[in-house]
Amino acid sequence: MGITYEDFLDLDYEPTDEDLVCTFRIDPATGMSTEAAASRVASESSNGTWAALQTGADFTDMGATTFDIDGDLIRVAYPAGLFEPGNMPQVLSCIAGNIMGMKAVDTIRLLDCEWPESVVSAYPGPLYGSSVREEIFGVTDRPITATVPKPKVGLSTAAHAQVGYDAWVGGVDLLKDDENLTDQAFNPFSDRLTESLSLRDDAEDETGEKKSYLINVTADTQTMLDRVDEVAAQGGEYVMVDIITAGWAGLQTVRERTEKHGLAIHAHRAMHAAFDRLPAHGVSMRVLAQVSRLCGVDQLHTGTAGLGKLANEDTVGINEWLAGDLHGATDVLPVASGGLHPGLLPDLLDATGTNVCVQLGGGIHGHPDGTRAGAVALRSAIDAYVEGRAITEAAEETPELAVALDKWGTETPR
Repeated sequence: MGITYEDFLDLDYEPTDEDLVCTFRIDPATGMSTEAAASRVASESSNGTWAALQTGADFTDMGATTFDIDGDLIRVAYPAGLFEPGNMPQVLSCIAGNIMGMKAVDTIRLLDCEWPESVVSAYPGPLYGSSVREEIFGVTDRPITATVPKPKVGLSTAAHAQVGYDAWVGGVDLLKDDENLTDQAFNPFSDRLTESLSLRDDAEDETGEKKSYLINVTADTQTMLDRVDEVAAQGGEYVMVDIITAGWAGLQTVRERTEKHGLAIHAHRAMHAAFDRLPAHGVSMRVLAQVSRLCGVDQLHTGTAGLGKLANEDTVGINEWLAGDLHGATDVLPVASGGLHPGLLPDLLDATGTNVCVQLGGGIHGHPDGTRAGAVALRSAIDAYVEGRAITEAAEETPELAVALDKWGTETPR
């Protein structure tokens, strides 16, 4: 029996409940028909190659099938047996591997995946998901809030922790490291952890509210595990991981260790745009979010629904998927961040709802009266939204919010 490209195209095929179904957008190379390119996508991403192959009795057919073509969209079904259970790097090596560089297509983009229970069940999913609001902070009716000290690198350990304290007492729930702060000489990891958690305790005593810290443990895998252990020993509730740059294997290993300690994972998506920004090629943020949920992050940056300073891909649709049913897997709490300030909160929350984490950096620390005032302004804007009051009404009662609106208004920064 031989295998050729034509064996990977069957427009009469109906996927089974066990198949992983992926949707791609393709632009075939010059001289290549859509059908020919589509068959090559299925072939190269499963068990085919450029030459016709002969197989014998000792062969299990793990070939994928392109079963639907609609213009430039194709759908490919992969048998669950193609994938090693619980091995996300291996899954992605199939569905987003060599095909991204095939000459048969000028561009190819993995848009969406439909994950069968047979694949999903091998992954832990999030430990907490959106329940962090209630389980860690005792909050059920409002977004939780976070801030990154600015400048995001360069502050000493003492200055970093002080910014956290000022934000916490102003009403922010979470201090967060930014993606490129780990263990540099100007602000060592262990010192930053100890001093920040000490001031967190002081802020909790002063406000009577639970506070926490998203410390960035990103490094080689063994160092990340050591840092997770250190955070747990110091009484932290979270770790943060730059999940794209650290890699899915590293994330999966960290997820195993956080389970042991009961820690939540805050996922920063730095480098995601290298995969998803060009609309015709790469891997969509929707798929990256799906993979993140399977691997077990609790909070994930998903954009600002067209507001803020960064380009975003379908924030609302991604958030809905993260909250939806996935064969019983825990949901993920979306994080809105990047160029936000208090004046944007009503439009943001109209789009995302309140089951989110809202993160402001410059929109807090750039307040004319400093970090604490900026935090008060943010909390006032959020409380007003939850109470159904106009932000301008809240500003009449909260001078810090009035100053923020006078400085930034309700426009998106560029």
